[in-house]
Amino acid sequence: MGGKNKKRKREEDRPAIHPNNKYAENPPDFAHLASLYPSFEPFVQYSRYGNPRIDWTDFNATRELTRVLLLHDHALNWWIPDGQLCPTVPNRSNYIHWLEDLLSSNIIPNTISSGGKVRGFDIGTGANCIYPLLGASLLGWSFVGSDITDVAIEWAEKNVNSNPHISELIEIRRVQTDATTSSEERLHGEESGLSGEIDLCSRTETEVEPLPILPLDLNSCENKNYHGPPILVGVVRGDEKFDFCMCNPPFFESMEEGGLNPKTSCGGTSEEMVCSGGEKAFITRIIEDSTVLKHSFRWFTSMIGRKSNLKYLISKLWEVGVTVVKTTEFVQGRTSRWGLAWSFLPTVQQKSSNSLPNKNTMSFMLEGLQRQHGAINVLENVKSYFSSHGLSCTMNTSSFTVDVVATKDDCDSILKNELPITNQSIDYQPAKKTSNESSANLSCDRSGLRLSVFQQIPGTLLVKGSVQDRNSPLSGAFSVIFQKLEEALRNKFCTKSV
Repeated sequence: MGGKNKKRKREEDRPAIHPNNKYAENPPDFAHLASLYPSFEPFVQYSRYGNPRIDWTDFNATRELTRVLLLHDHALNWWIPDGQLCPTVPNRSNYIHWLEDLLSSNIIPNTISSGGKVRGFDIGTGANCIYPLLGASLLGWSFVGSDITDVAIEWAEKNVNSNPHISELIEIRRVQTDATTSSEERLHGEESGLSGEIDLCSRTETEVEPLPILPLDLNSCENKNYHGPPILVGVVRGDEKFDFCMCNPPFFESMEEGGLNPKTSCGGTSEEMVCSGGEKAFITRIIEDSTVLKHSFRWFTSMIGRKSNLKYLISKLWEVGVTVVKTTEFVQGRTSRWGLAWSFLPTVQQKSSNSLPNKNTMSFMLEGLQRQHGAINVLENVKSYFSSHGLSCTMNTSSFTVDVVATKDDCDSILKNELPITNQSIDYQPAKKTSNESSANLSCDRSGLRLSVFQQIPGTLLVKGSVQDRNSPLSGAFSVIFQKLEEALRNKFCTKSV
C-alpha cells in the first residue's frame, strides 16, 4: 500500500502538459478524427475494449496524425516527404506556450519588440517547419526559420506557402555551409528514440533525480566540441533583433543511438538527428554564439532531451555571464523533455530593488532553483536570516509568510549598514520561537513587515515583502533590509558554483 501511495504522490507531483495547450483538457480523439478524415481512418485500430489507437512505430500513421491535427485544430495545411522528421503537435505546442510564459513574465525588460509584435528565430526549422507554423497561427508571431539541406528548405517553404493567411509572418533562411562540413553535423534534432510509447494525455511516470549545480571542468576532453555549420553567428544578420530563439537540437551522436527506441517512429534523417558530441556540444555552441549576440535576443532557449546534460549547460551559462537562467519540464504522456532559457539583459527585479528605495512593497524572483529547493526551504531561510540578526519573527507554513517585528534601534542599525551579510552563511537551523512570540508585548515603537513566498512556474519562486505600517520606522529601512535579504537568498539558492 505504501509503495502505491508513493507512486501516486510522485505522479501527482509531476508537471502536467502546459495548461494553455489545446490538448491539455481534450486530447486528440482518434475515432472522431477518423470519422472526419477518411485518409486517417486506415491507421486507427481498436483494442478489445473498443479504445481507438494508432501504431506509433508506423511513420505513415504518425505523419497522417500530425497532418490531421494541424488541419483540424489549427487550420494549417502541412506535409513532409518520407523519412523526414515528423513532429508531435502537443509536444511542440508545449514549447510555444512556455515561450509565451517567458515573454509575458517581465523578468527582463522588453527592449526588442515594437508595437507588441513578437519575432522568433527557429534554429533548424526542418522540412516540417512546425514551430513557426504553430507560433504564427496560435499567437501571431513572426519567425525566421533556418536550415541547411535542400529538402528541408524546399518543404519548409512549401508548408509556409500552403498557408497564405500566415505566410507573410515566416521567412525560411538557408544556412551557408562549406563542403567540408560533415553531413552528420546538422541543425535540428528530435526526441525519437529517447522515450517509451507516446500517450498524448496521461502524465509521465519517469523518475528523475534532483539537479544540483556542480563545479565542472568545462574544458574536459570528455566534452566533445561542435564542428558543424553555423548556428546563430553567421546566420543572424547584423541589424536583426529577436525576442527569442528556439531549437530542437540533434540529440544523438549516432543514428544507432537514435534508433534505440523500438516503440516510436517519428522519422528523421542523420542531418536532423545527429551531430558530433550530441545535444551537449550543439547547445554549448548556441551558448557561445549567444555571448556574441547577447543584445540581439531577449531570450535564448533550447529543448533538451537528456536531463543529465542540464547541470553542465547551466554551469556553462553562469560561466559566460548570463543574468538569468530558467528551466522547465515539457510533458507529453510518458515523454519528458526539458527547456533551458537564458538572457544577458538585466532583470527587472534587480532594477526595481535599487531604484525604488522608499517603496513599502517590493519583490524579487529566485530563478533556476533545483527540485529539492521548494518554497518551504526558502521560507525557513527567510525566518533564519532575520532571527540570526536579533529580530523577532514568526513563520506561518499555511500561508507561506514570515512576520518580522523590529524596534527603532533595529532600523537605525540597518540604516547604518550594521547588518553585514554578504559573506555570511544562512545555512543554519531556524530559531525556535513560539507562535505568539512575535506579537507579545508589541508596542507603538515596534513595527513589522511581512515576507511571502510564492511558487511561480517550476524552478521559480517570488519573494515579496511589505511594510505593515507605512508610518513605521521600519519603512525607511525597508529597501536596505530587502536588498540584503535578496542577496543572502541568492547566495544560498542560486549559487553559480560550489
